[in-house]
Amino acid sequence: MKTEDLIIIDSEANQNYSLESILNKVIQGDALQILKKIPDNSADLVFIDPPYFLQLPRKKLKRWNVKTDVEGVEDEWDKFVSFEEYDEFIKTVLLEMKRIMKDNATIWVISTYHSIFRIGKIMQDLGYWILNNIIWAKTNPMPNWLGVRFTNATETMIWATKNKKEKKYFFDKVKAKEFGIGKVGANLWLIPLCTGKERLKDENGKKLHATQKPQELLRRIIQTTSKEGDIIFDPLAGMGTTGFVAKALKRQFIMIEKEKKYTEGIRRRFQESPVLKENKIRKEIE
Repeated sequence: MKTEDLIIIDSEANQNYSLESILNKVIQGDALQILKKIPDNSADLVFIDPPYFLQLPRKKLKRWNVKTDVEGVEDEWDKFVSFEEYDEFIKTVLLEMKRIMKDNATIWVISTYHSIFRIGKIMQDLGYWILNNIIWAKTNPMPNWLGVRFTNATETMIWATKNKKEKKYFFDKVKAKEFGIGKVGANLWLIPLCTGKERLKDENGKKLHATQKPQELLRRIIQTTSKEGDIIFDPLAGMGTTGFVAKALKRQFIMIEKEKKYTEGIRRRFQESPVLKENKIRKEIE
């Protein structure tokens, strides 16, 4: 793949995209506008990592030992005026995804306790059928600086079909048994946060994206719920982990990302590790 051809800049002139024109591409622009231009029945698997809407106070937290700022999620993309505005954003994305998904496709949505329950309700109201919730337990969670409640060490993923009647979705139970606790493929995954060489940095050496997901997380999702050659769709791509891992696992991908600094980070990622292989995904985070 030539990385100069990786990014498509969306514009009003692009009224509709053919599936062939966007395969293995990142479309840069507003997902709410771009999703309308994507053909029906295009995706075999969808992964969505939406804004968390953390509702953070303006006062910065300080590390007690060195009095430096705690770097949280303070980006504009995580800010909404109200729960109603946030819910409408999530609903719009999920409605478009139902149209874009193939009938036997499945969808994964990840979030924290701040919003996952709202997202689950919206999904059920739209007719999605929840197959599982999978808990990502972080083996190296952010420290609990204030000490006034339990340390937030998990995120929840919802795995669902478009409707209750669909029974022909793909699930690799053999792979699933490799990941969960015990030998039954349980819905609890112990995976560290994205750190070290895997974490993309800006020109100042700081993390480029506040919530970059680990490659190992996407490896498990893609290997258990898709086949080689399938099309993996991520409408809120961030650092492009979904497509990056999909390529390594011999799948195809379509990604959408609004922020130019992130799409350039994705381009650099593909340039620096163009031949990432499955057996290297895990090694890069150890």
